[in-house]
Amino acid sequence: MSIIDKALGAVVSPILDIVDKAVTDKDEAARLKADITKLLITERSSSLNARMKVVLAEANGESWLQRNWRPITMLVIVAIVANNYLVAPYLGAMFGVGLTLPMPERLWDLMTLGVGGYITTQGIREGVSTWQQGQVAKEQAKAGRLGDEIDARR
Repeated sequence: MSIIDKALGAVVSPILDIVDKAVTDKDEAARLKADITKLLITERSSSLNARMKVVLAEANGESWLQRNWRPITMLVIVAIVANNYLVAPYLGAMFGVGLTLPMPERLWDLMTLGVGGYITTQGIREGVSTWQQGQVAKEQAKAGRLGDEIDARR
């Protein structure tokens, strides 16, 4: 949950409580709360869509740097982590010299988000692929072609 989501939750909950207290008709209060929630969800969705369009525009951009700055940023962060936890300790143990780079909390968050996003994307891609293969197999089974393919493999 992002900081924005937490802030929205902290603001929305008291507003919905005020609606409960201010509106005596329970049906009207429920409708107002649903409308407020719907507006917030719509706004959040449009914000995410705008972000998605930016990422897609960068991915489809003409410039090599425009397409690759996010992966380069992740590689730099991974290099800093590798230096701080692998290279520098060994250099310090062997030669008495080891340079560690400060790793701000925001970089850890960015790395976690980047790695988590990659893993999630790969999981979704794999899940969709498996589902599509299942749908094809189901259609083939309905058409009677699956038995023919099994017999052909024997």
